[in-house]
Amino acid sequence: MSSSSPAPGRAVTRTLSDDPLGGTVRRTVLPSGLRVLTEAIPAMRSVSFGIWVAVGSRDETGPQAGAAHFLEHLLFKGTRKRTALEISSEIEAVGGETNAFTTKEYTCYYARVLDEDLPLAIDVMCDAVADSVLAEPDVETERGVILEEIAMHDDEPGDEVHDLFARAIYGDHPLGRLISGTEDTVTPMTRRQIQGFYRKRYTPPQIVIAAAGNLDHAAVVKLVRQGLRDTPLDTDPAAPAPHRSTTPAVRTKPATTLVEPKETEQAHVILGCPAIDRTDDRRFALGVLNNVLGGGMSSRLFQEIREQRGLAYSVYSYASQYADSGVFAVYAGCAPGKVDEVLDLTRAELARVAAEGITEAELARGKGMSKGSFVLGLEDTGSRMSRLAKGELLYGNLMPVDELLARVDAVTLADVNELAAELLARPMSLAVVGPFDEGAFTR
Repeated sequence: MSSSSPAPGRAVTRTLSDDPLGGTVRRTVLPSGLRVLTEAIPAMRSVSFGIWVAVGSRDETGPQAGAAHFLEHLLFKGTRKRTALEISSEIEAVGGETNAFTTKEYTCYYARVLDEDLPLAIDVMCDAVADSVLAEPDVETERGVILEEIAMHDDEPGDEVHDLFARAIYGDHPLGRLISGTEDTVTPMTRRQIQGFYRKRYTPPQIVIAAAGNLDHAAVVKLVRQGLRDTPLDTDPAAPAPHRSTTPAVRTKPATTLVEPKETEQAHVILGCPAIDRTDDRRFALGVLNNVLGGGMSSRLFQEIREQRGLAYSVYSYASQYADSGVFAVYAGCAPGKVDEVLDLTRAELARVAAEGITEAELARGKGMSKGSFVLGLEDTGSRMSRLAKGELLYGNLMPVDELLARVDAVTLADVNELAAELLARPMSLAVVGPFDEGAFTR
Protein backbone atom coordinates (compact mmCIF):
# COMPACT_ATOMS: atom_id res chain seq x y z
CA MET A 1 0.00 0.00 0.00
CA SER A 2 1.68 3.20 -1.15
CA SER A 3 2.35 5.98 1.35
CA SER A 4 1.58 9.09 -0.70
CA SER A 5 2.64 12.50 0.55
CA PRO A 6 0.32 15.44 1.17
CA ALA A 7 0.78 18.91 -0.17
CA PRO A 8 3.16 20.86 2.09
CA GLY A 9 1.43 23.06 4.64
CA ARG A 10 -1.16 20.75 6.14
CA ALA A 11 -1.18 17.51 8.11
CA VAL A 12 -2.86 14.52 6.52
CA THR A 13 -3.85 11.36 8.38
CA ARG A 14 -4.70 7.99 6.82
CA THR A 15 -5.54 4.56 8.16
CA LEU A 16 -3.08 2.16 6.55
CA SER A 17 -4.46 -1.09 7.90
CA ASP A 18 -6.70 -2.70 10.47
CA ASP A 19 -4.77 -5.93 10.68
CA PRO A 20 -6.47 -8.97 12.25
CA LEU A 21 -3.02 -10.08 13.45
CA GLY A 22 -2.27 -6.70 14.99
CA GLY A 23 -3.88 -3.36 15.63
CA THR A 24 -5.04 -0.36 13.68
CA VAL A 25 -2.19 1.41 11.88
CA ARG A 26 -2.46 5.11 11.12
CA ARG A 27 -0.07 7.52 9.41
CA THR A 28 0.10 11.30 9.64
CA VAL A 29 2.41 13.52 7.61
CA LEU A 30 3.02 16.81 9.41
CA PRO A 31 3.42 20.05 7.46
CA SER A 32 7.19 19.88 8.07
CA GLY A 33 7.39 16.57 6.19
CA LEU A 34 7.93 14.52 9.35
CA ARG A 35 5.87 11.31 9.39
CA VAL A 36 4.14 9.75 12.42
CA LEU A 37 2.93 6.15 12.32
CA THR A 38 1.20 4.30 15.13
CA GLU A 39 -0.25 0.87 15.74
CA ALA A 40 -2.93 0.84 18.43
CA ILE A 41 -2.94 -2.42 20.42
CA PRO A 42 -5.37 -1.94 23.32
CA ALA A 43 -4.52 -5.30 24.90
CA MET A 44 -1.00 -4.09 25.68
CA ARG A 45 -0.10 -2.07 28.77
CA SER A 46 3.13 -0.71 27.30
CA VAL A 47 4.14 1.48 24.38
CA SER A 48 7.34 1.55 22.34
CA PHE A 49 8.16 4.93 20.82
CA GLY A 50 10.92 5.46 18.29
CA ILE A 51 12.42 8.33 16.32
CA TRP A 52 14.01 7.02 13.12
CA VAL A 53 16.29 9.14 10.95
CA ALA A 54 17.15 8.16 7.36
CA VAL A 55 20.82 8.78 8.00
CA GLY A 56 23.49 6.15 8.56
CA SER A 57 27.18 5.54 8.11
CA ARG A 58 26.89 5.26 4.33
CA ASP A 59 25.88 8.95 4.25
CA GLU A 60 29.26 10.07 5.59
CA THR A 61 32.23 11.25 3.59
CA GLY A 62 35.60 9.65 4.32
CA PRO A 63 36.68 12.26 6.90
CA GLN A 64 33.20 12.06 8.50
CA ALA A 65 33.40 8.28 9.05
CA GLY A 66 31.80 7.61 12.41
CA ALA A 67 29.88 10.91 12.60
CA ALA A 68 26.41 9.30 12.63
CA HIS A 69 27.42 6.96 15.45
CA PHE A 70 29.19 9.78 17.33
CA LEU A 71 26.02 11.85 17.10
CA GLU A 72 23.91 8.97 18.39
CA HIS A 73 26.01 9.01 21.57
CA LEU A 74 25.79 12.78 21.98
CA LEU A 75 22.04 13.25 21.64
CA PHE A 76 21.47 11.81 25.11
CA LYS A 77 24.02 14.16 26.70
CA GLY A 78 21.81 17.20 27.24
CA THR A 79 19.49 19.78 25.68
CA ARG A 80 18.48 23.34 26.47
CA LYS A 81 15.80 21.89 28.80
CA ARG A 82 17.46 18.82 30.30
CA THR A 83 20.83 17.57 31.44
CA ALA A 84 22.04 14.09 30.53
CA LEU A 85 21.08 12.89 34.00
CA GLU A 86 17.58 14.31 33.68
CA ILE A 87 17.07 12.62 30.30
CA SER A 88 17.85 9.20 31.75
CA SER A 89 16.37 9.67 35.22
CA GLU A 90 12.97 10.92 34.02
CA ILE A 91 12.45 7.74 31.98
CA GLU A 92 13.96 5.39 34.55
CA ALA A 93 11.84 6.93 37.34
CA VAL A 94 8.76 5.40 35.68
CA GLY A 95 10.44 2.06 34.97
CA GLY A 96 11.03 2.82 31.31
CA GLU A 97 14.09 2.29 29.17
CA THR A 98 15.78 4.23 26.39
CA ASN A 99 18.43 3.31 23.87
CA ALA A 100 19.64 4.01 20.35
CA PHE A 101 21.52 2.35 17.52
CA THR A 102 23.16 3.34 14.26
CA THR A 103 23.16 1.26 11.08
CA LYS A 104 24.56 1.86 7.63
CA GLU A 105 21.31 3.41 6.37
CA TYR A 106 19.43 4.77 9.39
CA THR A 107 19.64 5.72 13.07
CA CYS A 108 17.01 4.98 15.71
CA TYR A 109 16.33 6.46 19.16
CA TYR A 110 13.66 4.68 21.18
CA ALA A 111 11.93 4.36 24.52
CA ARG A 112 9.66 1.73 26.03
CA VAL A 113 7.31 2.75 28.84
CA LEU A 114 3.98 2.00 30.45
CA ASP A 115 1.10 3.34 28.38
CA GLU A 116 0.31 6.00 30.98
CA ASP A 117 3.86 7.36 30.70
CA LEU A 118 3.86 7.80 26.93
CA PRO A 119 3.48 11.61 27.12
CA LEU A 120 6.65 11.79 29.20
CA ALA A 121 8.55 9.52 26.81
CA ILE A 122 7.52 11.55 23.77
CA ASP A 123 8.53 14.82 25.41
CA VAL A 124 11.92 13.49 26.54
CA MET A 125 12.79 11.74 23.27
CA CYS A 126 11.68 14.62 21.03
CA ASP A 127 13.72 17.02 23.17
CA ALA A 128 16.83 14.84 23.04
CA VAL A 129 16.77 14.21 19.29
CA ALA A 130 15.65 17.68 18.19
CA ASP A 131 17.45 20.02 20.56
CA SER A 132 20.76 18.56 21.74
CA VAL A 133 23.35 21.20 22.58
CA LEU A 134 26.40 19.02 21.79
CA ALA A 135 28.49 20.69 24.50
CA GLU A 136 32.23 20.58 23.90
CA PRO A 137 33.00 18.72 27.16
CA ASP A 138 30.45 16.06 26.20
CA VAL A 139 32.06 15.68 22.78
CA GLU A 140 35.39 14.97 24.43
CA THR A 141 33.88 12.56 26.95
CA GLU A 142 32.02 10.58 24.30
CA ARG A 143 35.06 10.57 22.03
CA GLY A 144 36.84 8.59 24.74
CA VAL A 145 33.86 6.27 25.14
CA ILE A 146 33.69 5.61 21.39
CA LEU A 147 37.43 4.95 21.13
CA GLU A 148 37.03 2.39 23.91
CA GLU A 149 34.10 0.90 22.01
CA ILE A 150 36.25 0.61 18.87
CA ALA A 151 39.04 -1.03 20.88
CA MET A 152 36.56 -3.45 22.47
CA HIS A 153 35.22 -4.32 19.02
CA ASP A 154 38.77 -5.05 17.85
CA ASP A 155 39.04 -7.54 20.72
CA GLU A 156 36.02 -9.47 19.42
CA PRO A 157 37.20 -11.41 16.35
CA GLY A 158 33.72 -12.84 15.83
CA ASP A 159 32.50 -9.30 15.21
CA GLU A 160 35.60 -8.09 13.43
CA VAL A 161 35.30 -10.72 10.70
CA HIS A 162 31.95 -9.27 9.59
CA ASP A 163 33.56 -5.87 9.11
CA LEU A 164 36.42 -7.47 7.22
CA PHE A 165 33.93 -9.25 4.95
CA ALA A 166 32.10 -5.96 4.26
CA ARG A 167 35.41 -4.50 3.16
CA ALA A 168 36.08 -7.52 0.95
CA ILE A 169 32.75 -6.98 -0.82
CA TYR A 170 32.51 -3.17 -0.92
CA GLY A 171 36.09 -1.97 -0.61
CA ASP A 172 36.29 1.79 -0.02
CA HIS A 173 32.58 2.36 -0.61
CA PRO A 174 30.82 3.63 2.57
CA LEU A 175 29.04 0.27 2.90
CA GLY A 176 32.47 -1.27 3.42
CA ARG A 177 33.41 1.03 6.29
CA LEU A 178 32.94 0.59 10.03
CA ILE A 179 29.77 2.17 11.40
CA SER A 180 31.75 3.39 14.41
CA GLY A 181 34.46 4.94 12.31
CA THR A 182 38.09 4.29 13.19
CA GLU A 183 40.53 5.77 15.66
CA ASP A 184 41.97 7.80 12.78
CA THR A 185 38.60 9.40 11.91
CA VAL A 186 37.05 9.71 15.39
CA THR A 187 40.10 11.24 17.11
CA PRO A 188 40.29 14.44 15.00
CA MET A 189 36.52 14.91 14.57
CA THR A 190 35.46 18.31 15.92
CA ARG A 191 32.27 19.50 17.56
CA ARG A 192 31.75 21.81 14.57
CA GLN A 193 31.87 18.86 12.14
CA ILE A 194 29.39 16.86 14.21
CA GLN A 195 27.10 19.87 14.64
CA GLY A 196 27.14 20.46 10.88
CA PHE A 197 26.29 16.81 10.21
CA TYR A 198 23.49 17.01 12.80
CA ARG A 199 21.75 20.07 11.44
CA LYS A 200 22.22 19.17 7.79
CA ARG A 201 21.01 15.58 8.10
CA TYR A 202 18.46 15.65 10.93
CA THR A 203 15.59 17.43 9.21
CA PRO A 204 11.84 16.65 9.44
CA PRO A 205 11.55 15.20 5.90
CA GLN A 206 14.20 12.62 6.85
CA ILE A 207 12.48 11.56 10.08
CA VAL A 208 9.85 8.91 10.81
CA ILE A 209 8.32 8.61 14.28
CA ALA A 210 6.70 5.30 15.12
CA ALA A 211 4.86 4.02 18.17
CA ALA A 212 3.07 0.78 19.00
CA GLY A 213 1.04 -0.32 21.99
CA ASN A 214 -1.92 0.98 23.97
CA LEU A 215 -2.17 4.45 22.45
CA ASP A 216 -4.37 6.90 20.59
CA HIS A 217 -3.01 8.09 17.27
CA ALA A 218 -4.35 11.64 17.46
CA ALA A 219 -2.94 12.05 20.96
CA VAL A 220 0.50 10.82 19.81
CA VAL A 221 0.52 13.29 16.91
CA LYS A 222 -0.47 16.13 19.24
CA LEU A 223 2.25 15.21 21.74
CA VAL A 224 4.88 14.98 18.99
CA ARG A 225 3.96 18.43 17.70
CA GLN A 226 4.19 19.80 21.22
CA GLY A 227 7.51 18.08 21.82
CA LEU A 228 9.05 19.55 18.67
CA ARG A 229 7.64 23.05 19.08
CA ASP A 230 10.32 25.77 19.21
CA THR A 231 13.11 23.31 18.39
CA PRO A 232 15.24 23.18 15.23
CA LEU A 233 12.80 20.54 13.92
CA ASP A 234 9.92 23.03 14.07
CA THR A 235 10.45 24.08 10.46
CA ASP A 236 8.69 25.50 7.44
CA PRO A 237 6.41 23.26 5.35
CA ALA A 238 8.13 20.58 3.28
CA ALA A 239 7.38 17.22 1.70
CA PRO A 240 8.83 13.94 3.07
CA ALA A 241 12.20 13.10 1.60
CA PRO A 242 12.17 10.55 -1.23
CA HIS A 243 13.32 7.08 -0.36
CA ARG A 244 16.97 6.21 -0.80
CA SER A 245 17.67 5.68 -4.47
CA THR A 246 18.23 2.16 -5.72
CA THR A 247 20.17 3.31 -8.76
CA PRO A 248 22.90 3.17 -9.67
CA ALA A 249 23.63 -0.09 -7.90
CA VAL A 250 26.68 -0.18 -5.68
CA ARG A 251 29.73 -1.44 -7.52
CA THR A 252 31.17 -4.35 -5.57
CA LYS A 253 34.75 -5.62 -5.71
CA PRO A 254 35.80 -8.72 -7.62
CA ALA A 255 35.97 -11.77 -5.38
CA THR A 256 38.84 -11.34 -2.97
CA THR A 257 40.36 -12.82 0.18
CA LEU A 258 41.17 -10.72 3.23
CA VAL A 259 42.97 -12.13 6.27
CA GLU A 260 43.39 -10.35 9.61
CA PRO A 261 46.25 -12.11 11.44
CA LYS A 262 45.36 -12.40 15.13
CA GLU A 263 46.43 -14.83 17.83
CA THR A 264 43.04 -16.32 18.65
CA GLU A 265 42.02 -19.73 19.95
CA GLN A 266 39.33 -19.95 17.30
CA ALA A 267 39.36 -18.94 13.65
CA HIS A 268 36.44 -16.91 12.30
CA VAL A 269 35.62 -17.20 8.59
CA ILE A 270 32.99 -15.75 6.28
CA LEU A 271 32.51 -16.93 2.71
CA GLY A 272 30.03 -15.05 0.54
CA CYS A 273 29.14 -12.92 -2.45
CA PRO A 274 27.08 -9.91 -3.56
CA ALA A 275 23.36 -10.66 -3.62
CA ILE A 276 20.06 -8.81 -4.12
CA ASP A 277 18.82 -5.50 -2.71
CA ARG A 278 15.92 -5.21 -0.30
CA THR A 279 13.33 -4.21 -2.94
CA ASP A 280 13.98 -7.25 -5.15
CA ASP A 281 10.90 -9.48 -5.18
CA ARG A 282 13.21 -12.48 -4.96
CA ARG A 283 13.96 -11.58 -1.35
CA PHE A 284 11.25 -14.01 -0.23
CA ALA A 285 12.90 -16.84 -2.15
CA LEU A 286 16.26 -15.80 -0.71
CA GLY A 287 14.82 -16.04 2.79
CA VAL A 288 13.73 -19.60 2.12
CA LEU A 289 17.07 -20.51 0.56
CA ASN A 290 18.93 -19.03 3.52
CA ASN A 291 16.84 -21.08 5.96
CA VAL A 292 17.59 -24.28 4.08
CA LEU A 293 21.31 -23.66 3.80
CA GLY A 294 22.18 -22.27 7.22
CA GLY A 295 19.16 -20.81 8.95
CA GLY A 296 18.79 -23.23 11.85
CA MET A 297 19.79 -26.52 13.45
CA SER A 298 18.07 -28.50 10.69
CA SER A 299 19.87 -26.59 7.93
CA ARG A 300 22.26 -28.32 5.55
CA LEU A 301 25.40 -26.55 6.74
CA PHE A 302 24.65 -26.97 10.44
CA GLN A 303 23.96 -30.67 9.99
CA GLU A 304 27.00 -31.29 7.80
CA ILE A 305 29.60 -29.21 9.61
CA ARG A 306 28.51 -29.34 13.25
CA GLU A 307 26.18 -32.26 13.83
CA GLN A 308 27.80 -34.90 11.62
CA ARG A 309 31.46 -33.86 11.78
CA GLY A 310 31.78 -31.68 14.89
CA LEU A 311 34.02 -29.21 13.10
CA ALA A 312 32.49 -25.99 14.44
CA TYR A 313 30.33 -24.82 17.31
CA SER A 314 28.75 -21.98 15.34
CA VAL A 315 27.90 -22.12 11.64
CA TYR A 316 25.13 -20.24 9.88
CA SER A 317 24.26 -18.36 6.71
CA TYR A 318 22.68 -14.93 6.40
CA ALA A 319 21.53 -12.34 3.90
CA SER A 320 21.99 -8.58 4.39
CA GLN A 321 20.13 -6.17 2.15
CA TYR A 322 20.43 -2.46 1.46
CA ALA A 323 18.61 -0.05 -0.84
CA ASP A 324 20.85 -0.82 -3.78
CA SER A 325 22.89 -3.87 -2.85
CA GLY A 326 23.06 -6.95 -0.67
CA VAL A 327 25.20 -9.92 0.35
CA PHE A 328 24.73 -13.59 1.04
CA ALA A 329 27.30 -15.25 3.28
CA VAL A 330 28.18 -18.20 5.48
CA TYR A 331 29.92 -17.75 8.85
CA ALA A 332 31.78 -20.40 10.82
CA GLY A 333 33.88 -20.33 13.96
CA CYS A 334 36.22 -23.29 14.35
CA ALA A 335 39.67 -24.41 15.44
CA PRO A 336 42.36 -22.92 13.17
CA GLY A 337 43.43 -26.37 12.02
CA LYS A 338 39.92 -27.15 10.77
CA VAL A 339 39.39 -24.06 8.62
CA ASP A 340 40.37 -25.68 5.34
CA GLU A 341 37.99 -28.59 5.88
CA VAL A 342 35.14 -26.28 6.91
CA LEU A 343 35.68 -24.13 3.82
CA ASP A 344 35.85 -27.16 1.54
CA LEU A 345 32.58 -28.52 2.92
CA THR A 346 30.90 -25.12 2.68
CA ARG A 347 31.98 -24.59 -0.92
CA ALA A 348 30.89 -28.12 -1.83
CA GLU A 349 27.43 -27.62 -0.29
CA LEU A 350 26.92 -24.27 -2.01
CA ALA A 351 27.97 -25.79 -5.33
CA ARG A 352 25.64 -28.75 -4.79
CA VAL A 353 22.63 -26.52 -4.14
CA ALA A 354 23.54 -24.30 -7.10
CA ALA A 355 23.63 -27.34 -9.38
CA GLU A 356 20.86 -29.51 -7.95
CA GLY A 357 18.62 -27.12 -6.02
CA ILE A 358 16.69 -27.97 -2.86
CA THR A 359 13.90 -30.48 -2.29
CA GLU A 360 10.16 -30.00 -1.84
CA ALA A 361 10.51 -30.96 1.83
CA GLU A 362 13.22 -28.35 2.32
CA LEU A 363 11.08 -25.77 0.54
CA ALA A 364 8.20 -26.42 2.95
CA ARG A 365 10.48 -26.26 5.98
CA GLY A 366 12.18 -23.07 4.77
CA LYS A 367 8.85 -21.36 4.17
CA GLY A 368 7.56 -22.45 7.56
CA MET A 369 10.65 -21.00 9.25
CA SER A 370 10.23 -17.68 7.44
CA LYS A 371 6.57 -17.34 8.37
CA GLY A 372 6.98 -18.49 11.94
CA SER A 373 9.95 -16.28 12.74
CA PHE A 374 8.18 -13.24 11.31
CA VAL A 375 4.92 -13.70 13.22
CA LEU A 376 6.62 -14.71 16.48
CA GLY A 377 8.81 -11.65 16.15
CA LEU A 378 5.76 -9.39 16.33
CA GLU A 379 4.74 -10.35 19.84
CA ASP A 380 6.09 -7.25 21.56
CA THR A 381 5.56 -3.53 21.04
CA GLY A 382 9.20 -2.88 20.16
CA SER A 383 9.17 -5.18 17.14
CA ARG A 384 5.85 -3.76 15.97
CA MET A 385 7.16 -0.23 16.30
CA SER A 386 10.23 -1.19 14.27
CA ARG A 387 8.06 -2.77 11.58
CA LEU A 388 6.11 0.48 11.15
CA ALA A 389 9.24 2.60 10.88
CA LYS A 390 11.13 0.30 8.53
CA GLY A 391 8.11 -0.11 6.28
CA GLU A 392 7.84 3.66 5.91
CA LEU A 393 11.53 4.51 5.89
CA LEU A 394 12.91 1.68 3.77
CA TYR A 395 10.03 0.53 1.56
CA GLY A 396 7.55 3.40 1.44
CA ASN A 397 4.70 1.11 2.41
CA LEU A 398 3.55 -1.21 5.17
CA MET A 399 2.88 -4.68 3.86
CA PRO A 400 0.03 -6.28 5.85
CA VAL A 401 1.01 -9.39 7.78
CA ASP A 402 -1.34 -11.60 5.77
CA GLU A 403 0.09 -10.31 2.51
CA LEU A 404 3.65 -10.93 3.64
CA LEU A 405 2.78 -14.48 4.66
CA ALA A 406 1.09 -14.96 1.30
CA ARG A 407 4.23 -13.76 -0.49
CA VAL A 408 6.25 -16.39 1.36
CA ASP A 409 3.65 -19.06 0.58
CA ALA A 410 3.81 -18.11 -3.10
CA VAL A 411 7.53 -18.97 -3.34
CA THR A 412 7.95 -22.01 -5.58
CA LEU A 413 10.66 -24.61 -5.82
CA ALA A 414 11.61 -23.15 -9.20
CA ASP A 415 11.95 -19.67 -7.63
CA VAL A 416 14.41 -20.90 -5.03
CA ASN A 417 16.38 -23.13 -7.35
CA GLU A 418 16.73 -20.47 -10.05
CA LEU A 419 18.01 -18.00 -7.47
CA ALA A 420 20.37 -20.59 -6.00
CA ALA A 421 21.77 -21.40 -9.45
CA GLU A 422 22.45 -17.73 -10.08
CA LEU A 423 23.65 -16.68 -6.65
CA LEU A 424 25.64 -19.60 -5.33
CA ALA A 425 27.65 -20.05 -8.52
CA ARG A 426 29.11 -16.56 -8.18
CA PRO A 427 32.78 -16.13 -7.25
CA MET A 428 33.02 -15.98 -3.46
CA SER A 429 34.93 -13.55 -1.29
CA LEU A 430 36.55 -14.79 1.89
CA ALA A 431 37.27 -13.02 5.18
CA VAL A 432 39.32 -14.70 7.91
CA VAL A 433 40.35 -13.55 11.38
CA GLY A 434 42.72 -15.88 13.20
CA PRO A 435 46.32 -17.06 13.61
CA PHE A 436 47.21 -17.05 9.93
CA ASP A 437 49.58 -15.17 7.65
CA GLU A 438 47.96 -12.78 5.16
CA GLY A 439 48.87 -15.12 2.30
CA ALA A 440 47.61 -18.29 3.99
CA PHE A 441 44.53 -18.60 1.79
CA THR A 442 44.75 -18.66 -1.97
CA ARG A 443 41.83 -18.70 -4.38
